[in-house]
Amino acid sequence: MPEQGTLNQALVSAYRGKRILVTGHTGFKGGWLCLWLRQLGAEVTGVALHRPPQGPDMFHSVDLGGLVDHRIADIRDAAAFDAACADLRPDLVFHLAAQALVRPSYDDPVETFATNVTGTAVVLDAVRRMPSARGVVVVTSDKCYENREWEWPYRETDALGGADPYSASKGCTELVAAAFRRSYFSSPDGCQLATVRAGNVIGGGDNSLDRLLPDVVRATMAGTAVTIRNPASVRPWQHVLEPLAGYLMLGAQLLGEDAPRFAEAWNFGPSADGFIDVEEIARHFQRAWGPGVAQIAFGRRPDDPHEAGLLTLDSSKAHARLGWRPRLSTEEAVTMSAEWYRAYARGNADMRAFSEAQIARYSDQLSGSETGITETLQGETAICA
Repeated sequence: MPEQGTLNQALVSAYRGKRILVTGHTGFKGGWLCLWLRQLGAEVTGVALHRPPQGPDMFHSVDLGGLVDHRIADIRDAAAFDAACADLRPDLVFHLAAQALVRPSYDDPVETFATNVTGTAVVLDAVRRMPSARGVVVVTSDKCYENREWEWPYRETDALGGADPYSASKGCTELVAAAFRRSYFSSPDGCQLATVRAGNVIGGGDNSLDRLLPDVVRATMAGTAVTIRNPASVRPWQHVLEPLAGYLMLGAQLLGEDAPRFAEAWNFGPSADGFIDVEEIARHFQRAWGPGVAQIAFGRRPDDPHEAGLLTLDSSKAHARLGWRPRLSTEEAVTMSAEWYRAYARGNADMRAFSEAQIARYSDQLSGSETGITETLQGETAICA
């Protein structure tokens, strides 16, 4: 990759005019990725399930359906997905469509495995029949690792596994991707396949149930208190733009001349200060929101399903070979998230412009700007006036 000061320009050069297919574009990470790709000048098509308006969700908040080629299909249905993609000629595919939550996986494990495992096979089978495709990035999760609850960060070569249906499904997704890589994407001159594993992402536009910051935001907007489970659990917290920068840098390499060297698994986790417990993140968010934020209690019911207590990632490979590194402190990540939700809650914000401004401020970090993220938040807030 180029020197740090030219990273953002390199992304512009890599993606301008490229045809990009994103599955799961109606979701939290997929929405941010599509918005960023459009800023980089890419032509974006999204394929996902229909998503009804659900409060501060990314897709509807920024009217993403009016910005990209928005198509509806279920990745579990091969015929429907093929029909949705029949006329597409993508240069690169980002596969993010998934059942992305641990607790719902306990309620419906079959749907979780069908979406995350069979759905990935459906997408990759379609991509292998797209002559235009030069690369595909499959997004899995840090929870794909066999979690031994130890203090050492997991590396890409560590064992895959999962104690719950969601985690196991992500381990299986990695195995499906590896099988397709060896069977169909192994030609040095053909399409290359990589997988990416990030930590617990936060940021505006996440409206999922049973996620920490969205739960606090819902309670705040409703004027109620909220109970948070597992306050001592340690997670690799990071703002959504951090791993997305890594995905984009990796995708740029898959579009390049040396693509086969990058057709592997990659971790994109936070710096050391991002490995903190649930209670500390919640308190950070309360301080960032300020007056009016929901009161938080911490507790766990006896019938709550198992969730990992300690999980951290080693991203040294991405640092060394892609030139990627986290740019935001945990405080900055939480502050950016709180500012986005506060802007939405005021009800008069242009959330697309606000979100694009956050991407632009983050891109300044990629370009070596001396202006810090936190120093620009006041300017972003002015968009809402």
